Amino acid sequence: MRRYACPTCANEVHFRNTECVNCRSRLGYVPGRDQMFSTAAGDIRWHDGASAYKACANRQVIACNWLVQEGDAEGEEHCLSCSHTLVIPDLSSDDNRTHWAALEEAKRRLFYSIAKFRLGVGDLVTQPATALRFEFKADMPSPGGETKRVLTGHEHGLITINVAEADDPTREKYRKAMGEPYRTLIGHFRHEVGHYYWDHLVFDTPKLEPFRALFGDERDDYGEALGRHYDQGAPRGWETTHVSAYACAHSWEDFAETWAHYFHIVDGLETAGWYGLDGHAPDAGQHRTPGGWSDAGPYGAAEFKPLMDAWVPLTVAMNAMNRSIGLGDFYPFVLSDTIFAKLEFIHRLIHDRG
Repeated sequence: MRRYACPTCANEVHFRNTECVNCRSRLGYVPGRDQMFSTAAGDIRWHDGASAYKACANRQVIACNWLVQEGDAEGEEHCLSCSHTLVIPDLSSDDNRTHWAALEEAKRRLFYSIAKFRLGVGDLVTQPATALRFEFKADMPSPGGETKRVLTGHEHGLITINVAEADDPTREKYRKAMGEPYRTLIGHFRHEVGHYYWDHLVFDTPKLEPFRALFGDERDDYGEALGRHYDQGAPRGWETTHVSAYACAHSWEDFAETWAHYFHIVDGLETAGWYGLDGHAPDAGQHRTPGGWSDAGPYGAAEFKPLMDAWVPLTVAMNAMNRSIGLGDFYPFVLSDTIFAKLEFIHRLIHDRG
């Protein structure tokens, strides 16, 4: 994530801000420009020369600060990220409203990365069946008194996420039960879209055989593989070949976990660069280009090795920093040569699309 400044007063603002705390300007983010725009408190439009922008319809409901360009799409009231959410939970529950807001905030960060990688999310109007879509649902009591659980997952571009994942205590309970080193909303989003992009970038392409050589054969029965994983757990020594224990379940899950991890690395490196934590001085504050990279930053890195050369020492330093103030490791992973090869496959898959 890069740094942003209020266009009115140059005070540093954050990706989620709807208002500058210094000058009280109303802030709005334009994803197509990767810029934060500002307008006076009483104005309802943001302007950039001849272009005018309006607030996403979800601004007042969940504090979405993304903008919609007027004239972009007839009658479009929602921003790029919010428009890809097809189902939201029952908002008569305050908890559901809070959880939905947290989910959408994480999804905007996902869409930020997708835009930086120029991956595309499909067209909901002309080809909705192949577009990236989201449903956020809550568990519901059934007539018999039992609770009907909503399972987080992906199916043909439709990603369903249980809104309970946005509840910190619940998510931590799941994390401990699953023996995971970390469990985050952004991690869920990055993992699930990995399945979506596997369908579009690997399946039925020349990349399929190289994928099988690294990750395994996706034709292995998925249900049986998951059942075996939940019954027996990950094999001994899995840390040397997979980024997580869950990645051992099936080649599809290995790909999705590695895809999410690659997003973590690149976005983490961009953040580190903008704050001068990548070994380069922040020469122009929030307006700088992160040192050591092209204008596109780590998202535009043509080669994979420089990313790892920057990431590994950064994680060592951040782990030491966390320990110094009594926290658990910032990055509880050790990357082997096998995992590097899988991450490089993801890197090439994203960057070698012509």
